[in-house]
Amino acid sequence: MTDEAADPRVAVAAEPAEPDEPAGPVALGVVRTPTGHAGVDAHLARLADADHLAADGHVEVYEDVHRGLREALTALDAPPVPGPYENRS
Repeated sequence: MTDEAADPRVAVAAEPAEPDEPAGPVALGVVRTPTGHAGVDAHLARLADADHLAADGHVEVYEDVHRGLREALTALDAPPVPGPYENRS
């Protein structure tokens, strides 16, 4: 048997170089298709803010978007508010 440390044919794996800085957040590249509803599209566009945050910052963005989308859906169920002159007889 040969001694691997003494055998010149055995390549010694070098330690990987430490990066100067840790890699930052990377955008996932998720395509957001416009819905045609300006309010909903604005909330969905806000999701892009999470692309530049560390994972622990995503929750705040997701909760904000969720709140806004719920409000937009609730507004769809609300009866229309009459204008100031619609109740004239």
